[in-house]
Amino acid sequence: MIRKQVVLAADLAGTVVFAIEGANAAIRAGLDLLGVLVLSFMVALGGGVIRDLLIGATPPSAMRDWRYPALAFAAGLVTFLLHLQMQAVPTLLLTTLDAAGLALFAVAGAEKALDFGINPFIAMLMGAMTGCGGGVMRDILLARVPMVLVADIYASAALLGACVVVVGRRLGCPPAVAAVLGFIVCFALRMAAVQFGWQLPRLAG
Repeated sequence: MIRKQVVLAADLAGTVVFAIEGANAAIRAGLDLLGVLVLSFMVALGGGVIRDLLIGATPPSAMRDWRYPALAFAAGLVTFLLHLQMQAVPTLLLTTLDAAGLALFAVAGAEKALDFGINPFIAMLMGAMTGCGGGVMRDILLARVPMVLVADIYASAALLGACVVVVGRRLGCPPAVAAVLGFIVCFALRMAAVQFGWQLPRLAG
C-alpha cells in the first residue's frame, strides 16, 4: 500500500509540473489552444505511458485513472489562460520546477518497475525513461533535437536518481525513504548542472 501511494503521489505531482512545462513550450512555439493541450498531455504522460507498456502495466495508468489526463489538461489550460503571467515567472523557478518534475518521474518510474518485478538494472532505465520520455516526444512534435541529448546533465540525472531508488530498495530501505533519497539526488544534480554548466563529454564537431 505504501509503495503504491509513493508512486501515485510522485506520478501525479510530476504530471502537473511537466504539463505546465509542455504548455509553455507549446506557447513559445506559437501553437493554438489544442496544440497547447496536446503538448501538455504528451509531456506530462508520454514517459509514463511508454514505461507502463514496456513493463506490462496495461492499460497504462494514464488511460485507467482519470486523474492523470484531467490534471494534464487542466494544467495546460491554466497555463494557456495565464500565459502573460507565466512569462513573468523567473527562469530559475521554471528550471527548478522542471528539475522537480524530472526527479518525481524518475523516482516513480523506478519504483513502479520494481513493484512489477522488473530487473533492477532495467528498473533504473525505466526511471530515466519516465522522466525523459515526455520531453523527447515534445521535441519530436516540435521538430527539434531532443533536449535530453544535448542538455547539461538531464537524462543522466534521472538515471542516477533512479539508481539510488533501486539500490536503496535492494538494501532494504522503506519505499518512501528510497524515493526521497532518489528525488534529492536527481534534483540536486540537475540543479547543480544548470548552476555550474556541467555537461557530459562530447566530441568537437
